[in-house]
Amino acid sequence: MAISLNELLERNRDWSDKERAADPAYFSRLVAQQNPEFLWIGCADSRVPANEIIGLAPGEVFVHRNVANVVAHSDLNCLSVMQYAVDVLQVRHILVVGHYGCGGVRAALEDIRVGLADNWLRHVQDVRDKYRLWLRGIDDAALRADRLCELNVVEQALNVSESTVVRDAWARGQDVAVHGWIYGLADGLVRELGADIGREGESFEVYEAAVATIMQRT
Repeated sequence: MAISLNELLERNRDWSDKERAADPAYFSRLVAQQNPEFLWIGCADSRVPANEIIGLAPGEVFVHRNVANVVAHSDLNCLSVMQYAVDVLQVRHILVVGHYGCGGVRAALEDIRVGLADNWLRHVQDVRDKYRLWLRGIDDAALRADRLCELNVVEQALNVSESTVVRDAWARGQDVAVHGWIYGLADGLVRELGADIGREGESFEVYEAAVATIMQRT
């Protein structure tokens, strides 16, 4: 069912009224400051709303989203978000969150042309190519896509941990950790992928262990 812009504005007014009725100070607290402990780097998919999934209110999670939750060292947009979150907001956890059924990952896996985004999805295809032989050994197409979704999360978590933003934070003793998660559209649950990196020097060891765990499940 199509929703008009006027309906969206009406829904906004209803939501604002409801929040103020439940908590008169709700918006005044938001205006005062944002003090999140978490940076969420996720997919732009409309079915994966960061705050709702982890049950946090506005102001409690800083969010960056793009197609297929990619963290590229040349992407100044993502790096700027990370730098602000780590250096200014002092977040303690960076959550790299993919999801099963990701259209971007499927396009990368199956060489489906979608337009300009094909260039962006080359990052995911790099992950596909790294594990091409293993992925080819998975007969079930849906399971193969799920495993690439997981591998992509672990790869991007490694990229976060190897960024200058995070490495500089660790060098000055800042308490910040990187985590790789994946979200299930079918059940609404988030699953850890074993990609938890909390200090300089452990990135590749954690990465390799997480990849090995993914491969053992197939």
